[in-house]
Amino acid sequence: MAPFTVLHVCMGNICRSPMAERLLARAVRDRAGDGTEPLVRSVSAGTGGWHEGEEMNPPAARQVRARRGSTDGFEARKLRGGFIDEADLILTATADQYDYVVALRPEAAARTFVLGEFGRLLNGVDAAALPAGEAKPDAVHERGTAIVAAVHRLRAGETPLISDDLDDPWGRGDQTFQRVGEEIEDTTVPLATLLLP
Repeated sequence: MAPFTVLHVCMGNICRSPMAERLLARAVRDRAGDGTEPLVRSVSAGTGGWHEGEEMNPPAARQVRARRGSTDGFEARKLRGGFIDEADLILTATADQYDYVVALRPEAAARTFVLGEFGRLLNGVDAAALPAGEAKPDAVHERGTAIVAAVHRLRAGETPLISDDLDDPWGRGDQTFQRVGEEIEDTTVPLATLLLP
């Protein structure tokens, strides 16, 4: 079985979604250590292809490194339907990008969330009702899938709040990137903690 796969989506895939990709990977590593088998596959893509093949935007990369994440080997890529198909959870930077994902793959709606919305609803998940947590790929996949289903139930058909969107920090200063990094970690750290208790 493939590891539990989280796809992060923003517009150009050089700022918000790569930060989320690498900060979730770091949060999982903090919980599980550097095992030989990846427990979570954290990837990203952009709704536009303007930056395909580019590195992470420098202030975004600085934030990832400042938070003990790795920027090694990152290359921006355009979102394709196949990326959505292979993801167990899709986290978008904004509600507009949620709409873009669901327009491409309507069947992905139940596992697609705005990042801030997912983080906000994650607090309501009953950890005792989830499958047992173990640092093994199959166990993490089963628990992750159950977390996504629980958050979808908690959403109960409500639309995301405006405050769930992540600001686009592109072209802005380090202070904005720092705030966006903190908002990303408000979701990625609790997710890793719930996946790997």
